[in-house]
Amino acid sequence: MLPIFVFRNMSRENAQKGRRHPGRLDASSSGTATAKHLVPFILAALLGLPGGGLAQAQAQDSGPPSATASGSARPSGDTRASHAGGHAAEAELPTVTVTARHGEERAVDVPFGVSAISGEEVELRRARTVEEALTGTAGVVVNSYGGEPNSANILIRGNGSLNQVSVEDSSVGLMIDGVSFAVRDINMGTLDVERIEILKGPQGTLFGGNSQAGAVNIVTRRPTRLFEGHVRAEYGKDRQHLEEVVVSGPLSERLSGRFALRGSGGEHWIDNAQDGKPIAKPTHLALRGSLFWEIASGTNLLFIAERNKDKHSPALAVLRPYTRAPMDFTPGLFDGDYKTVERYSAEFNHDLSNSRITSITAYNTVDYVTASLYDRRVMQALYGMPIENENRTWSRRHVASQDLRWSSLPGARVFWVAGLNLSRSRRSFDTLTTATGNSANRDYESDSRALYGEVTYPFTPTLKLTGGLRHSWDRKRYDALYSGAVDDRRKLDDNYTTGRVALSCALAPGLNLYGALSHGHQSGGFGDFTTQVADSTPYKASDSNALEVGFKMESPDRRLSLNGALFMTKVKDDHLLGYDYATYATNTINADTESRGAELEGVWRIGQGLELQGGLSYVRARITNDVLGVSGGDVQSGNRKTDVPRWSGNVALSHHVHLPEFMGLAAPALDSRLSYRYVGKRPADAQNHYTLDSYRKLDLRVGVVSGSTEIYLYGDNLLDEEYEHFGYWAMPNVTMGAPARGRTFGVGMQVFF
Repeated sequence: MLPIFVFRNMSRENAQKGRRHPGRLDASSSGTATAKHLVPFILAALLGLPGGGLAQAQAQDSGPPSATASGSARPSGDTRASHAGGHAAEAELPTVTVTARHGEERAVDVPFGVSAISGEEVELRRARTVEEALTGTAGVVVNSYGGEPNSANILIRGNGSLNQVSVEDSSVGLMIDGVSFAVRDINMGTLDVERIEILKGPQGTLFGGNSQAGAVNIVTRRPTRLFEGHVRAEYGKDRQHLEEVVVSGPLSERLSGRFALRGSGGEHWIDNAQDGKPIAKPTHLALRGSLFWEIASGTNLLFIAERNKDKHSPALAVLRPYTRAPMDFTPGLFDGDYKTVERYSAEFNHDLSNSRITSITAYNTVDYVTASLYDRRVMQALYGMPIENENRTWSRRHVASQDLRWSSLPGARVFWVAGLNLSRSRRSFDTLTTATGNSANRDYESDSRALYGEVTYPFTPTLKLTGGLRHSWDRKRYDALYSGAVDDRRKLDDNYTTGRVALSCALAPGLNLYGALSHGHQSGGFGDFTTQVADSTPYKASDSNALEVGFKMESPDRRLSLNGALFMTKVKDDHLLGYDYATYATNTINADTESRGAELEGVWRIGQGLELQGGLSYVRARITNDVLGVSGGDVQSGNRKTDVPRWSGNVALSHHVHLPEFMGLAAPALDSRLSYRYVGKRPADAQNHYTLDSYRKLDLRVGVVSGSTEIYLYGDNLLDEEYEHFGYWAMPNVTMGAPARGRTFGVGMQVFF
């Protein structure tokens, strides 16, 4: 479901002769082509549409045919003849292909809700991290406590962890090119991304035990057989800057390579009362290199190595109400903060006569140091003492994984996939409270094995039945040393089954109805915030059952696409962080929850260069039993779930128009995109002490394109809304949160070659 990306198609033969990016002709192209003839291509590639772009289609079609085994989107149809006619091609929306079930299939055939965002749409939104890309999707909530790089919680359709009690405690799975990551890694950059898929409802069948609310599946761009690339630069308010370069092309007859690099940074939007300067100057550096080896027809190997490093991104706990310089602490406390994520993966694909074998071997690491603190103002409000209380965290994580699967080929009458997944994780989580000197050194080990499979069988040309199961075996170990004196060792074994069954019916060529029942699971484990033996008891696993009914529709003229769903999910033993005021012990307390609601998303190609996309979500999420002993106070049955707004939605209007020649520009064109996002009121905590106000965010991007170059202006949060990322109730009349960045303007330029 929307935001569905829109792109045009070229046949493979034409793509091999054509252009990956606007304005470029290969050596065999006719010399009579002029920039004027390229404008339709430029407009298609840089339109402010839901990811619209010929560039997307050409990137996919110009790459090696088998490089997309783990998930390149493929359009259908051929609109080459309409490009010369300008807006004629706008009359038709393409069919979207996704890999939401580890195999290529049309999005309209997937029997559950899927929102897909193309790489072009990500760039048009200026969503520089996965978190920023997700926040623009109706029904998806992300709370990272103001952008702190290792504290993120995702809720989909109101489902997700009430409190994340450990890095492994997540209800949403995160996959990048078939490799599993912790959801707290969504601060990773969206560098050279081809597509982001948000899979809604329990996805434990194919994505593992911690996907009972859904999953995020990210596909990066593959090496191409045509030489291509681009450079991009931006500069804006608060010294925000971005520099990016991408180069891709053949290295030999069968070997292709791709390299992408992006650096960004700027001043934090919150000032320090001590010196009147920004509390930090966050920076982010991301790079990725990939090699694609076409060993033989239908047999290939893709190797990817990437590194993301985030520095000086603070964890915010700002006393409300906010002032001009809302934090008061010694300058430089965040200078030592960093988070580094590395990934090395090898994907092997081999096509048999009627099936495909895929192997993905991966190793990824995470290393970070974070300072979270209560500044002088917070400590004065809490304890009457204007001192600093800093908690410093050091953590390392190493994960080795192997996924081996056997699946049907794209377009097969019967869709099926079966596989084996193995993973081994080793991590540390060490903390020190500077005010008290209390420390904890914790080591975690986790080994997991799983068998899974799913099949969609067509009983008739219009009626299809889907069924899938996954059985997992987890073994976890915990070894801690508290304050250098008390040792604590524990272990946990867990095995469980997740799955789903769905029925879909094609009432008409452009109208599919579906219904799905799913069972999800969130693994048990050991908390990250234990400080003594008394509170290190493993937290219980959580289970969920979900029902979804919906439709996916395309109009006969393929100018309108509309998807909707009704859903309900019940969760047993969700996780809340508990605190014993007598012993100062933290623990995990369980609570049952329920969410139900509806969503509607669509895209309408109006014509005359106009396109409208939007999404609307209504979610009623609540806690269904009384819960005692929770940090912050007892929770009553019927309380609303934290961070979940009843209403949220987004709408975007895109327009492109040809301009008269000016300033020597050949066949210039104007691209513009105006987007509006609304987020309703939502509770700040499970006790419902207070609610965060609703807010509206209005963004604008306007660019002038000529040849292979675009210069653009952007404005974020044009209404200058003072909304909050999160809220925390500490005691009566003492609350904290993280205010968002205000109105921002900037300029950018990109050149394709």
